[in-house]
Amino acid sequence: MGIFSRFFSTFARTQTGVRTDPQTEATLPNQLSATLPERRRRRRVDARRGTRALIIDDSPTVLAVFEKFLSSTGYVVHKALDAEAGLEIAQQQSIEIIFLDIMLPGMNGFSALRHLRRDLRTRDIPVIMITGNEQALEQFYAGKIGADGFMKKPFTRSDLFLQIEGLLDQDLVPRHLPRPAHNPPLQHA
Repeated sequence: MGIFSRFFSTFARTQTGVRTDPQTEATLPNQLSATLPERRRRRRVDARRGTRALIIDDSPTVLAVFEKFLSSTGYVVHKALDAEAGLEIAQQQSIEIIFLDIMLPGMNGFSALRHLRRDLRTRDIPVIMITGNEQALEQFYAGKIGADGFMKKPFTRSDLFLQIEGLLDQDLVPRHLPRPAHNPPLQHA
């Protein structure tokens, strides 16, 4: 069974509750299309060609899926298997968007996000956190420390590009929007 079949299989089980076996894998794309909303009814807005993306995940499979999805639409893809290597790439390669797994060997994704936000070279790069964990608390915490988006594994191509689309400016460049302070000072006229 190929990499995409495995992803579709996992996605179908979580979305439809249908258990599949290798003999029924061939029917999976038809099952998925019957259960998912029609994604092609509206035009997708992509980042400009050549956008530099960094994926930080300890799974070679996840890295390969991200690379396949992003490079097929013109992204330049950089990959790292741990946070330390990812931080180094982010500082040296003029990265424009980062996909950061929460559970990593060594430094975890939350610590890496804190480092990114404190560094003048990386603080304005939009970061989308990714995790296989179902805890809503992680999404809340990621937002509190400056994540721009949150994706749960397994994800679809549509999930990925919807996250990116929400971060694009008028020039089709992904942008980080700093969080406003909770209690801004009152201004007197």
